[in-house]
Amino acid sequence: MSFLTPARQELFKRVIGNTQFDLTILLENVHDAHNIGAVLRSCDAVGLREVYVLDTDDNLKDRVFQNAMSTSTGVKKWIKVNRFVELGECMTVLRKKYSLVLATHLGHTAESIYSTNLTGSLAIVFGNEHAGISSELVEECDGNILIPQMGMVQSLNISVACAVTLFEVARQRIEKGLYSSDFDPNNGLHQQMMEEYIRIHEAGRRQSSSS
Repeated sequence: MSFLTPARQELFKRVIGNTQFDLTILLENVHDAHNIGAVLRSCDAVGLREVYVLDTDDNLKDRVFQNAMSTSTGVKKWIKVNRFVELGECMTVLRKKYSLVLATHLGHTAESIYSTNLTGSLAIVFGNEHAGISSELVEECDGNILIPQMGMVQSLNISVACAVTLFEVARQRIEKGLYSSDFDPNNGLHQQMMEEYIRIHEAGRRQSSSS
């Protein structure tokens, strides 16, 4: 790490120490690339390092996803985006890493995010801007949560809903002491993440010097 400034080293260590390795989100058929970009920035802010994107809508093709990746250049290099086009494959991979999968669906069985324990191994699902989460994906989930709203419309933009939900997750986890700025060199996940950050930083440094 000799080419890293002390400030950059400390930033990497702090971010890694605060990373929530047991938390992710899944976006299903999101139509607006800017919404995906905004979601990625919220994920970064609360310490997520990977997200899942499920595109089963043939009308989306690759256009939305590619646009999202090109408009999220500042954050996409720090967050791994796992993209799937088949529901079954996506859920198989997701279930191997996360114990609980919760939908954000306005159904009568939904529980408030403020009364739901969101501190365990968890994946939170958000649907698209028009139809929400598909019934097929809702069936795959273990439960359903919502953001209590007091207005007439009862509708939030997906990126706003994701931010509100994630910061409630962060609040609960902070209270439980699950955020720590301490980098542990003996932690395999920490070490792997540091190596990846150094690789990304070095690639950016080389690109800057050659341009």
